[in-house]
Amino acid sequence: MATIRQQIIDMLQEGIFDARELSQALGIREKEVYEHMPHIEKTVVSQGKTVEIIPSHCTVCGFTFKDRKRPSRPSRCPKCKRERIESPKFTIR
Repeated sequence: MATIRQQIIDMLQEGIFDARELSQALGIREKEVYEHMPHIEKTVVSQGKTVEIIPSHCTVCGFTFKDRKRPSRPSRCPKCKRERIESPKFTIR
């Protein structure tokens, strides 16, 4: 049986997913997915691939968190101060 990280890698090679979709498919907490992402990124870089992160964005004003380094979802929009933030999505290319 594959490890959780390997299962996440396998899913990301097949499509684009956010942390909630990955957590529901694998039966783990959403927070755990975010904890695994730095390790997954190192693994796939050593294989000559990259983890592509489609950044979070505010659904109210459209602000995009393109300079954010952490893979987790931000809590509030710095522009409009609302909390309607779309989660980042991940894939492997």
